[in-house]
Amino acid sequence: MNKYVFGIDVGGTTIKCGLFSSKGEILDSWEIVTNKEDNGDHIVSDIARTIEAKCEEKGIQLSDVEGVGIGVPGPVDNNGVVKVAVNLGWTERHVKTELEEMIKVPVAVGNDANVAALGELWLGAAAGAQDAIMFTLGTGVGGGVIVDGKVVAGVHGAGGEIGHLAVVLEDGNQCNCGKKGCLETVASATGIVRETEKFLLHTAEESTLRQLEKFEAKDVFDAAKAGDAVGLKMVDQLGRYIGLAAANLAATTDPQKIIIGGGVSKAGDILIDTIVKHYQNYAFSAVRQTQFVLAELGNEAGIVGSAYLAKTL
Repeated sequence: MNKYVFGIDVGGTTIKCGLFSSKGEILDSWEIVTNKEDNGDHIVSDIARTIEAKCEEKGIQLSDVEGVGIGVPGPVDNNGVVKVAVNLGWTERHVKTELEEMIKVPVAVGNDANVAALGELWLGAAAGAQDAIMFTLGTGVGGGVIVDGKVVAGVHGAGGEIGHLAVVLEDGNQCNCGKKGCLETVASATGIVRETEKFLLHTAEESTLRQLEKFEAKDVFDAAKAGDAVGLKMVDQLGRYIGLAAANLAATTDPQKIIIGGGVSKAGDILIDTIVKHYQNYAFSAVRQTQFVLAELGNEAGIVGSAYLAKTL
């Protein structure tokens, strides 16, 4: 008899949904709008309805669904309680209990970045590994730490908050979390732009970036690839910060692979090569040769990891 799992990735604008066989074959994927009215009170019921509708469409009985995994943008405790998800308007949301009561199917809930790391571990860049670290470099910096095939979530659900590792110890930028000097402030797409603008403001060094009225992180990488001295310096600085953070994490968990994902990872080899150079300088000898890989699943990492989370129920 066929068994199924659902993977749900809740974002601030849309909720990505996937129907999987229990063996990991994706059977269908779709999106629904994230309804944030009334402090996000409708989100869980919308998820229940879209699961029920998909089962009806595919002729699947809910009794044949082994579980539903959900990734959410916020810390999640071991009971499936979301402590806070600002983008959704949630505080203290008992997502696991709520959804289980609605559809009578086991539910697992995890932080979205942790869940994406699980996706890469199951069907992506780290397939076959049991120990991995993932950096997600986008508008912010997230990530996940996986040991023995399980996410390190911690007692408060805040495990793997890689973006809030302190890497700038003096005169660091203010982070949205309230601290200064977090990795997110220098390694996110916005952080890269801010650091480059700061450098250009305090130096007269020539750069093609000065010709642009506004530039993005991609422009900094493109400049570096073209041999622009400022672009090269900024990519090197970025690699140093990520390499330092990765070395500290690797000394703690000794991963088989370190995955670099998110929009910034589209820079490709120049980013990986620079990170590895600095990582090997900072890393403990036993973990110095840890393999770095680019994430492979892209926007599907969330639903794949959520489906894997459901499989572990």
